[in-house]
Amino acid sequence: MPLVTLSRRRLLQLAGATAITPGLIGMKPAQVIGRVLAVSDMHSAYERTAQLLGAFETEVRANPVPHVIAIDGDIFEHGNVVAARSGGVVDWAFLAALPAIAPTVFNLGNHDNDLTPDLADVVARLKGLGIHVVSNIGDTRTGSGYADPSASLPFGRRSLRVVGLATNALTTYPKASREQLSIPAAADWASANLAGALAGGDLVMVMSHAGVTADRDILPLLPDGSLMIGGHNHLLFQHRQGRSAYVHTGSWTAAYTAAEFLSDGSVTAQSRAVARDAPASPALADLIAATLAANLTDEERTILGKSPRALSLGDTGRRVAAGLAQAAGADAGFIGHTTLGTGVPAGPVSRYDFDSIVRFDGKLMIATVSRAELERVMARANQDRAMPLADRNGDFLYAAVVSPKADHVRIATTHWCAMNQGEYFGVTGLRFEAVAEGTVKRAAAAALLKV
Repeated sequence: MPLVTLSRRRLLQLAGATAITPGLIGMKPAQVIGRVLAVSDMHSAYERTAQLLGAFETEVRANPVPHVIAIDGDIFEHGNVVAARSGGVVDWAFLAALPAIAPTVFNLGNHDNDLTPDLADVVARLKGLGIHVVSNIGDTRTGSGYADPSASLPFGRRSLRVVGLATNALTTYPKASREQLSIPAAADWASANLAGALAGGDLVMVMSHAGVTADRDILPLLPDGSLMIGGHNHLLFQHRQGRSAYVHTGSWTAAYTAAEFLSDGSVTAQSRAVARDAPASPALADLIAATLAANLTDEERTILGKSPRALSLGDTGRRVAAGLAQAAGADAGFIGHTTLGTGVPAGPVSRYDFDSIVRFDGKLMIATVSRAELERVMARANQDRAMPLADRNGDFLYAAVVSPKADHVRIATTHWCAMNQGEYFGVTGLRFEAVAEGTVKRAAAAALLKV
């Protein structure tokens, strides 16, 4: 009898345990239904291109769910002499390898016809590789778009509707092609066309190479649970809006973003760094070595100096900004974020390496501002830090204050930033004068390298 009673008690305990099982099932984490591997603003950065391809191969092998690879513009760079001389053979080999890894979509940026002047030829070649191309850039010669603004990609049992937008900053495109380009303001285009482009779509991804300022106006137009990829500003961050994710993926192949669509209708995203010594895709690594060997001159291989240690892009920018101030005899220095390519590596730095760190040369400019004006400019500088999306303004400055000891301080910057001070400094009344002897690259080399 006691045995029977005990068994009934045990049965009641088991029944009680079963009763709470549905609650436990409801707490089961959302499942990943598909992943996007996204990168933008690569700019022919060959020091890590093979490593990025290797990372994509590893990501897809290690995560047995549907994948899409998203390239958000500016894969090419006319300032890279090896890219220019070789016709971008490395970039094209990288692109050719992607569709075999996962369905691939490319949104056109402002540097994608750097090496091939007619953007129509670039689009035709991309499509010939099996890559989907999206863009809202129009061809003035035909009255049509260079590509459709939207595409639907297979995503396992689902599909991914993708829309592409470009920057309308025409002066950032190769000069020879500007008359062939018709580009609406991205936010205006989205307000008029995005709903139609997404109609009937399943999962949603918007790729914008228009920059943060335009993207802030586009974000509220997205369905909840969308992924938005931003580019053009060389930023690296993730922002959540409801169940949606908005990301910038970095630049110069230093990082990429892995985004995951979940079964609960949300999207999450995480950045992944790409180290120079990370495992590389062997065939592409061999091609890069051969291409460099065939295209670099002795002068470009010349070692300019040594860097005591590797610096992040942001720390490189602040070091260069301080160098501009010192070269100009100023109290603070500022350099535009896209004047820089990659962070300085440790060890010997060749002229070729240095030209990928400081992309453009030019005059040093100097002006005098009040302490209050300096503080306002500093508040919007150095946007590699964590900060609210509302405070980001797209074009920004890396900045360093060297010795502010007076109510009025002297600031030094590049000719480009002085000409475009409204975008970079947030004001238009600063009166800059050229520094007689100084140049940007000379000051930067002195700041970064030990000769």
